[in-house]
Amino acid sequence: MPRIALKIEVPSYRAACNGVPVLTDLLRRHRAGASFVFALGPDRSGRALGHAWQPQLHGRASNTTLTEHFGLRSLLYGTLLPAPNIGRRCADILRSVRDHGFELGLHGWDTLRWLAEVDKAGPAWSETQLKRAMAAFEEIFSTPPLLHAAPGWRGNPHSLRLTQRCNFAYASDTRGRHPFVPVWHGEIVRCPQFPTTLPTLDELANAAKPDPHSMCEQLLALTATPSPTGHVFTLRIEPGATQRVELIEALLTGWREQGYELTSIQTLATGLAVDKLPRHEIVVGKVPGRHGTLLLQGNEFLSDWRQAT
Repeated sequence: MPRIALKIEVPSYRAACNGVPVLTDLLRRHRAGASFVFALGPDRSGRALGHAWQPQLHGRASNTTLTEHFGLRSLLYGTLLPAPNIGRRCADILRSVRDHGFELGLHGWDTLRWLAEVDKAGPAWSETQLKRAMAAFEEIFSTPPLLHAAPGWRGNPHSLRLTQRCNFAYASDTRGRHPFVPVWHGEIVRCPQFPTTLPTLDELANAAKPDPHSMCEQLLALTATPSPTGHVFTLRIEPGATQRVELIEALLTGWREQGYELTSIQTLATGLAVDKLPRHEIVVGKVPGRHGTLLLQGNEFLSDWRQAT
């Protein structure tokens, strides 16, 4: 049976409080598995107002506004209102996700700061951000995280190395076509990537009043022919996500009718031998419908090599 892994990003305090219960209930009703990845530090979404004219620093889609991406109340956190600590304030809600049988993963510490600074950050900064998030994860769940999913599919050579050094079993930091072992400038990172292979809902919302039926049809068209290695679909819990329950239900139903098992990245990884995965270069580039640059799956390592003449 072909598989689609659902990666649910929980990047903010209100996403954890309001969105997680709605999504877990929806997925349970459809008997769908998923991987929930959590940001566990302070929600300083309000600081996005300081670089409102630099949308590439927000990680948001091209067709969304600040309030659509963050939510009006969230834009007060870290400015007019204190920044709530997601891990401490929402620990019981996050543990309920585990108790319902979903996979858990790490989505960073301070997501907005990660998006704004990671491109130029050094090894010490990258390690501090990741180690804070890992410590919070272990405090909440009493186990280390196995899945890493970088905010906004952004990273640097140091953050990639850390996925190996910190013993993550796999990561979903990239956009691409199929699972692979990442290579950065000739350096192999032995932590396999399960890239997001399908466009996100906010990337498809390319109109002032996007048509949910059209968005659903576009995604179902992309999955009409099953991929032998499965797909990864990323859903970011944002203010509009809970308003798209009918659209998400239509997608889950459509994928079931196409014959897919809806599952977690952990299940997608089951049975895959890291040593047998292809090695692909990591490149920095853009995807349609999203501001800024992301980590992308490039060509297979040494595929362009030619015999010297």
